[in-house]
Amino acid sequence: MPHILKEMDRAELINLDRLAHLLKGLSPAELETLEILLDEEASGIITQSLKELGEGKRIPINEW
Repeated sequence: MPHILKEMDRAELINLDRLAHLLKGLSPAELETLEILLDEEASGIITQSLKELGEGKRIPINEW
């Protein structure tokens, strides 16, 4: 085993075949959700929108 792998944390080691299998099993909606969660900008926008919603800052649908 290469020296670098010995130094890696166990959490960093990923079975790529298993990951590929899991990704293939996702529905289109689940895959889209995963993509959004991995996109820092999109996640930030959603977080900010939820905060504003909680504060009562809403835009009526007829003003969209």
